[in-house]
Amino acid sequence: MEGGTRQLDPESLGTHIARLYRAAYGLCGSRQDAEDLVQDTFERVLRRPRFLRRDQDVVYLLRVLRNTWISSGRAKRQVATASAGEAIEDVEAPNDPIAQSIEGAVVYEALQELTQPLREALVAVDVLGLSYREAARALGTKEGTIMSRLHRGRGQIAARLEKTG
Repeated sequence: MEGGTRQLDPESLGTHIARLYRAAYGLCGSRQDAEDLVQDTFERVLRRPRFLRRDQDVVYLLRVLRNTWISSGRAKRQVATASAGEAIEDVEAPNDPIAQSIEGAVVYEALQELTQPLREALVAVDVLGLSYREAARALGTKEGTIMSRLHRGRGQIAARLEKTG
């Protein structure tokens, strides 16, 4: 394969379920919608062979997850909060600095109040653990834009959490 590209291995998708679920939960705000979104994302990915550069599986999967979420109809989406039965903290994440320091459900609730671009940047970097470069590539923007959105989004979440206690 040219330029270090390789075909995405469908067998490897299972290793990314927990990370994608956390990202989907951050975008959707409800357990059921997040589960549906991850399932729809995997369905789209498996429909036809994909070729990726190097080890870009998570970056590619986040891009598909985001596009699936957007195309599922923003108008139909309602802001939902986590109920007691939705233990998002039970799903491990490799790098989730916000949820590690504060109860995860409260943070995910605060994420729902952010604008879509801020929420997407926070999900990519703080929930999935992508680098700024990887997040910029996945979201189709520049690294500086990612840094700006992270700064604003984190500030808004911190302000909201400070108000609530």
